[in-house]
Order: sequence, then C-alpha cells, then structure tokens
Amino acid sequence: MIELVISVALASIILVSAYLCLNSAIASRKLIEPRVDVLQSARVAMAILTADLRSACPLSKDFQFLGMTRKLEEVEADNLDFATRNYAPHRPGEGDYCQISIFLEKDPRSDQYILWRRRNPTIAPDPLSGGVREELARGLRGLQFEYYDGFDWYDSWGEIQSGGKPKSSLRDQSNLYGMPEAVRITLAFDTQSGSKAATPAEPAKREPPLVFRTVVRLNLAASSLPGGPGNEESSAPNIIGSGPGRGMN
Repeated sequence: MIELVISVALASIILVSAYLCLNSAIASRKLIEPRVDVLQSARVAMAILTADLRSACPLSKDFQFLGMTRKLEEVEADNLDFATRNYAPHRPGEGDYCQISIFLEKDPRSDQYILWRRRNPTIAPDPLSGGVREELARGLRGLQFEYYDGFDWYDSWGEIQSGGKPKSSLRDQSNLYGMPEAVRITLAFDTQSGSKAATPAEPAKREPPLVFRTVVRLNLAASSLPGGPGNEESSAPNIIGSGPGRGMN
C-alpha cells in the first residue's frame, strides 16, 4: 500500500512538472513568434533603406536632399526625400536614377503605422510627387532620421525655396544645402504588431518597442559639393511643399 501511494505521488509530481514545462514552452513561443516577425521586417526594411541611401545622389538643383522632422500623434514619423542610383530600369525611358520618398502613414483600419517608400524612376518636373509607393513594413512605433555633415549630427536636412522667397539668412549652416555625409536610421517596432494594436486608453499594457538603428554612409555625397566629381545641374523648377502621399498613384 505504501509503495502504491509513493508511486501515485511521484506520478503526480511528474505530470505537474510536465504540464508546467509545456505551459512555459507555449508561453515562450507566443512571446518569441511576434519578435521573430518583427526582426525579419526590420532586417528587410533596413536593407532596402541602406541600399538606397548608399547610392543617394542630388534630387534637384534647388533641394538636393530633404529630411524633415515630423510627428503623427505621439509617434516620431520623420520624412525623407532624395534620389538614388540604386535602381535597375524596367521600361523605356528609365535609367539608373530614381526619386525616393520615405515616410510613415497610419492605417485607419488597423491603427498600425506603415513604412512606405515612394519611387519615381523618371525625371519629373516635381521631384516630390509622382511614381508609385510600396509598403516596406508595418507595425512601427517610430521612424527617425539623423544627418551627419562630418562634424555634427542634425535632426533635419535641407530647405525648400519658393520662386519668390529669398534664401535663408542662415544659409551658412551645413545642414541647409548639399547632402549629408551619413544618415542614422532608427526604426521602432511594436512587439505586438501581429496582434490587435493597443489603444491609447491602454498605454500601460503596451510593451516597450524593439528599436533598430544603423548608420549609412552616402558614397556619392561628394558629388553634391560645388565643383565635386560628377556634379550636375538639374533643370527641375522650384517647388513648394513636402510631405507623404504627394501626387502618388
């Protein structure tokens, strides 16, 4: 009888231990799977942005490179406009030149923030519009660009001139013209992007975002300097206004 009681007790302990291990494994899987998806999305988005920026070239003679700070509600959502040589032509009339816009936009159906890239492979009169846009990643909680001129880091880069507007009196600031030497990219992803997004009324339940950061050197930045190698004048007219979704198809 004693042996039977001991056997039942040992079996109960083993079953409870097995259940706890299984429950822990399931909980770990639920915790890891969304992060794996986020890691993959971040890796792909970073690779695309890095490749475009490494081959960045002047966008036009009026604004060679535009980087603006922007917020959507409480989310950091910077905007970036430039041109790149990282493009393979697909149709007649295209070359290895493409106008690029990078920005965040909120999806009204899911309340998630989506990272978009606009591409226009033609030399358009308005370099800030036209082309098509494609989704790079979703579930972001922040997009930030910082710009390095060789000495300091800046939160913005470039300025837009209207036809009758005089040039800025602060034109000697290095972040108002030309192209930066490097760009630091920061992407913040929601770890719960695969599930229902948290609402503003539930901020305490949201986990800290997963943050990914890299620094990209612009290999063609020297070409934007006066007298620099390969420096070419663009015939694009002065343009006013900037922001995501400008004239996109």
